[in-house]
Amino acid sequence: MKNISEILENVKTVGIGGHIRPDGDCIGSCMALYLYIRKYFPDIEADVYLEDRKPVFDYIDRMDEVKAEAEEDKVYDLFITCDVSALDRLAVARKYFDAAKKTACIDHHVSNNGFADVNHVRGEISSASEVLYGLLDSDKIDRSIAVPIYTGMAHDTGVFQYSSTTPETMRIAGELMKTGFDFSRIIDESFYQKTYLQNQVMGRVLAESILLQGGKCVVGYLKKREMDFYSVEGKDLEGIVSQLRLTAGVEVAIFIYEMQTQLFKVSLRSNGKVDVSKIAVFFGGGGHVRAAGCDMQGSMYDVINNLTAEIEKQLAEE
Repeated sequence: MKNISEILENVKTVGIGGHIRPDGDCIGSCMALYLYIRKYFPDIEADVYLEDRKPVFDYIDRMDEVKAEAEEDKVYDLFITCDVSALDRLAVARKYFDAAKKTACIDHHVSNNGFADVNHVRGEISSASEVLYGLLDSDKIDRSIAVPIYTGMAHDTGVFQYSSTTPETMRIAGELMKTGFDFSRIIDESFYQKTYLQNQVMGRVLAESILLQGGKCVVGYLKKREMDFYSVEGKDLEGIVSQLRLTAGVEVAIFIYEMQTQLFKVSLRSNGKVDVSKIAVFFGGGGHVRAAGCDMQGSMYDVINNLTAEIEKQLAEE
């Protein structure tokens, strides 16, 4: 694709969906596309599906129209996924994707092998939101559409500090800022701000983290009983792995938490020497060179040992 209009021709109904446990980039790209279609293709009936909508993103226009469940049977002319690296990562609306007359995927994960009829995957670009920006008419991006795109770019670049941030990323961010939204508030409230409880949990994880492989790997963890004690869910744990990555001397940070007995959600972050996307893919997940994740089964110690064994292989090659 060179422009989103290419796949919208002769389309009457469109569904848009993101991945499980949607982050800022997933929400930003899905909502920006939804708002763009609603404004510039008014004859198209559009729906957007996101699970577990977070109130912190309610500053984005029309968030109240997001559908969190696939209630009715429906066959869309076109179903578009945003920031979804693999089909089994599509949340809520999988049945609509399977039933759609045509499907499209807009993404930036290097592990994405292309699961839709039309795949626009740019693994070298910072975020799905930035990929989407390249498919829209820039002169039609008003404040309402700019806000979710900027949100997605800011979140997936760690507020423009990760290596995926390019001069083009910054140029686009600057163009978006010209529409006049309060960018500092977006960053503070949707990226940095934590609740008191989130700070408590992060403090515990950091205090009990362990250094492995001569200080090149740091591991933080939460067991199911600790999750229950604090009454927290996965959505309350964002930012922990990024903080672990900032430990001096560390090449790879691992954060795992137990979703069910002996079923762990794994988040991986690298400072450059280790390609964590390869490790995540090896264990059935995906992601980027410096940020990836997967789900793993077994005891906590088995999970950690299996992950660090793969990290050690890459460090040895390095």
